[in-house]
Amino acid sequence: MSISPGKLSESILAAGLTIEGKIEGNGNIRVAGRFKGNVNVKGELTIEPGASIDGEIKADSVLVGGEVCGHIVCKSRVEFKESGTLIGDLKAGSLTVAAGSKMRGKVEFGWKEGELDAATPPDAGGLLPAR
Repeated sequence: MSISPGKLSESILAAGLTIEGKIEGNGNIRVAGRFKGNVNVKGELTIEPGASIDGEIKADSVLVGGEVCGHIVCKSRVEFKESGTLIGDLKAGSLTVAAGSKMRGKVEFGWKEGELDAATPPDAGGLLPAR
């Protein structure tokens, strides 16, 4: 099987596997099992329904069908499927959220690099009043 130039390869962490460590590199990653550690990839990260990642995620795009416990930073887009769950903060170029997905944390999207710092007032500490 040959890989076309310009098309990134895909690595899979299969269902039933639990791995702890760090993932870094170029290419697409599909997680169907459980991963504990940080992920930093130039490519797409897919978290399948029933899968989980406990750690920080940096990727070009992220598709969340399983559970993420940690922060997501994404240059392009983050998409949540109905079964997707995030406990942590999210920062992305764009965000798509399906009905039924769950999030707990701070979300920032739609800002180009550098715009967010300029648009946030210096005294904005907490954007929402305490409950």
